[in-house]
Amino acid sequence: MNRTLHLTEQLISRPSNTPDDAGCQAILAARLAPLGFVIETLVSGPDHFRVTNLWAKRAATPVVPAQAATELIVFAGHTDVVPTGPLDQWQSDPFTPTHKDGKLYGRGVSDMKASLAAFVVAVEEFVAAQPDTALSIGFLITSDEEGPANDGTVIVCDLLKQRGERLDYCIVGEPTSLERTGDMIKNGRRGTMSGKLTVKGVQGHIAYPHLAKNPIHQLAPALAELVAIEWDQGNAFFPPTSWQVSNIHGGTGASNVIPGEVVVDFNFRFCTESTPEALQNRLQAVLLKHGLDFDLSWTIGGLPFLTTPGTLVDAVVAAIKTETGLDTVLSTTGGTSDGRFIAKICPQVIELGPPNATIHKIDEHLNVADIEPLKNIYRRVLENLNARLTP
Repeated sequence: MNRTLHLTEQLISRPSNTPDDAGCQAILAARLAPLGFVIETLVSGPDHFRVTNLWAKRAATPVVPAQAATELIVFAGHTDVVPTGPLDQWQSDPFTPTHKDGKLYGRGVSDMKASLAAFVVAVEEFVAAQPDTALSIGFLITSDEEGPANDGTVIVCDLLKQRGERLDYCIVGEPTSLERTGDMIKNGRRGTMSGKLTVKGVQGHIAYPHLAKNPIHQLAPALAELVAIEWDQGNAFFPPTSWQVSNIHGGTGASNVIPGEVVVDFNFRFCTESTPEALQNRLQAVLLKHGLDFDLSWTIGGLPFLTTPGTLVDAVVAAIKTETGLDTVLSTTGGTSDGRFIAKICPQVIELGPPNATIHKIDEHLNVADIEPLKNIYRRVLENLNARLTP
């Protein structure tokens, strides 16, 4: 068994349901410390939701010349996993790594314990071959990515910013590939902003509508207008901004009562062509135009980020081509990731991981053949970046 696969299985064996790290980060730290990494464990969150974060850094050790430029690349990810779902629907215990037909089964194997293992082994191989390097290497690992994400990566990023720590590059190990490791990477993500709209009316008997005010009827024309709006046209890297209603709640449950209010939950997934403020103003203008009596609250889950082709993207694309022969696709599709926090302190952030077809599903699994190439790609990225700095 190769080392990447073995470490992946070790991590799967830990039931690290959010926010419980279940000892995964200790396993990683034990592998990194002998390589010269300085290990910091940062615990955050309330007593009922304690989050474990790992920040580990190995400083650059350039040989000649002594004043050579150095850069910091960070591998970022999470040890926590989503709930397993009904255990009786799994073919095997979700926290017992199980092989079948060339596949490795276990909760978190794709999202994202194979990536974490590949990170570590890639760095082990790189440091063994290049003990003196112009690259500083960091690990930023959290147990609060699948949860509310209030006490995970964002906490570490804030601390690094306070310290004046400069990050040059970051690879997030999210499962970005489709059919084969390396066929797609994410060079950005859309922002996410949710709203809760309460439209007020007057409750009354349904047989006497003139004595009541139906907020659902009042909202309907405004809702139709909002659905039809083109918020922007997107750009070369992002699809157009999307506005979607997720929930509508109105009524008492009785069939003869006009409700006194209706509550609508909605979400924007927005690109770099729009700002949160502009979207909020445009939506509120529609509500005011229709004369609605409403309350509206907003939650910004993350701003969009984009890494245009440049040093990091070029190094990753070349590594994938050399290792797999694939011409990778750059994409900004999908949901949010912790890259949204890291992008605030790091100018170049990409996401690269194994295929994502079974993430969060019953019987999550990954082709074993996708694991070792992932490690090799990460190692080749390190080699490519280091070659730029080595005279």
